[in-house]
Amino acid sequence: MREPDCLFCKIIAGTIPSEMLYSDDQVIVIKDINPQAEVHLLVIPREHIVSLKELDASHDTLMAHILRLLPKLAEQQGLSEGFRTIINTGRGGGQVIFHLHVHLLGGRNLPGFG
Repeated sequence: MREPDCLFCKIIAGTIPSEMLYSDDQVIVIKDINPQAEVHLLVIPREHIVSLKELDASHDTLMAHILRLLPKLAEQQGLSEGFRTIINTGRGGGQVIFHLHVHLLGGRNLPGFG
């Protein structure tokens, strides 16, 4: 189900343009419009799930699909030396858009965790 005011739901519906790199029946993958690294992709479920906290057993197949897709996307982006994944959860965890998504980051300008 989509939420009418959700930015990612609007991107999925095609009412807001994006640079889509991948799409299937479960997820879309777009370039982040404010990249924090040389490569910064967002893997977004088509289903509106507010955050990681709202997952239940019915989402197991979706999450397995996302986790298996991430290394393939990284390889397609030339990230042979490795990559980082981030799921921000809740305001305190840095989540800004309240539709579950996974950040895939990599490349030469990958910021470190001090």
